[in-house]
Amino acid sequence: MSYHLSVYLDDELHAALQEFAARRGKSLSIVAVAAIASFLSPDAAERQEAVLARRLDRLSRQFERVERDLGLDIEMLALFIRHWLAATPSVPEDAQAAARAKGQERYERFVEALGRRLAAGKLFSREVSFEFSGTAEADADFQQAGDAQS
Repeated sequence: MSYHLSVYLDDELHAALQEFAARRGKSLSIVAVAAIASFLSPDAAERQEAVLARRLDRLSRQFERVERDLGLDIEMLALFIRHWLAATPSVPEDAQAAARAKGQERYERFVEALGRRLAAGKLFSREVSFEFSGTAEADADFQQAGDAQS
């Protein structure tokens, strides 16, 4: 059995209904009935909740990756600073101007290289293996790498 229902729509809502029905190639009545059925369906709330849960899960995974990468960045910087402070001798007073100039030149090359890597989509955090569970192992590996370069 079918029932007749009269509904008053404002101009904006009526135009949207007409546009949607035209895009789908359906009548206004069929679209209105489907919209009412969807609105009254108990599954509608569950579907919305499921969509929201999936989005929250995706955001949670993205946040965990950002947090992991930030932790890696902080550890990498701390390890580098510790190694640099331990391995770099003091510069004599008369050589400090030349050392500053050389440092500025190296910094500019570093920024250029960083820009090229970022433009190419190469991220160091993607290259690093997460096999090491503690900083003691990473310290030992960093020390070995430094010894090999000497």
